[in-house]
Amino acid sequence: MKINKDTLNTLKNFSDINMSIEVKAGNTLRTVSVQKNILAQAEVETTFPQDFAIYEVNRFLGAISLFDNPDFEFGEKSVRIGDSKTALHYVYCDPSMIVTPPENNITVPDPEVRFKLSQDSLSRVMKAGNVLGTPEIVVEGGSPMTVRAMDSQNDSSDTFHVNLDESTDKTFRFVFKIENFKMVPGDYDVEVSEKRISHFQNKKIPIEYWIALEPESTYGK
Repeated sequence: MKINKDTLNTLKNFSDINMSIEVKAGNTLRTVSVQKNILAQAEVETTFPQDFAIYEVNRFLGAISLFDNPDFEFGEKSVRIGDSKTALHYVYCDPSMIVTPPENNITVPDPEVRFKLSQDSLSRVMKAGNVLGTPEIVVEGGSPMTVRAMDSQNDSSDTFHVNLDESTDKTFRFVFKIENFKMVPGDYDVEVSEKRISHFQNKKIPIEYWIALEPESTYGK
């Protein structure tokens, strides 16, 4: 069988969330961060024939890159990667060695806030945060709503903001660690609950993320 490029790109993205992954039989990939504050799920074009676990996803992807267009044969303890002339046997790890997602996805309880976050707005605020070295992304209610790269614990820190094409009369300040924004580039439908959980659904590809808010987040205050 083959593993297509989009599936490999999803595995690469998920490796930013957790260096390890347990792949279940079928075409759904899921991962969770070691701190369990990020959960991600994607539907991919490749259908995997069985369950297996990889301890270091980037190393696994590096092994695949040794070949131009390899075939994959999944065995009980390892997967054969190769072609008619060369091959590599990559050994699975024990799933008990890694942090794996819960069986069920998180349900965002009665989200108080829904908004759209464009790829342009997301990329600009992420770039600003990296340039300024600010640790947080903050979404604030108002007319218009804003997304900021800032340090909410430091009043004298530099701040960059992007105005969204949406307004609300709700008062809130949702704080995220910038390091938890691991989404693939794209436009997102976002739901946020005052219970400090958020859901980001990519509008073009079937990939979604659940990200925990920081304790200093506020709603209706």
